[in-house]
Amino acid sequence: MAIASDNIRGQIDTILLRFLKDHDTYGYEINRSIEKLSDGEYRLSEASMYSAFRRLEEEGYIRSYWGDEGSGARRRYYSITEQGIQKYEKNLEDWELSCRIIERLVR
Repeated sequence: MAIASDNIRGQIDTILLRFLKDHDTYGYEINRSIEKLSDGEYRLSEASMYSAFRRLEEEGYIRSYWGDEGSGARRRYYSITEQGIQKYEKNLEDWELSCRIIERLVR
């Protein structure tokens, strides 16, 4: 059973920033990691992911650059900025508070 995308939609930025906090990477690799860590119960649509990347870059939370691929297609890599790290930490605090409140309300 997969998680409803509506339950996660508001957290896409936080999820992407979390993976970029670990290291520079590209969209396909992030999506594979999401699928693996969620035991196949969630996969971010490419449209949502790349829309979020554009928005995050416009807001100064991430940067992108083209990687030098020896063979195969060139990949656009993303890296988090200092401002992005601060945004991630704030989003994480907000998420944890939301989880605590919702847990009390629905149980």
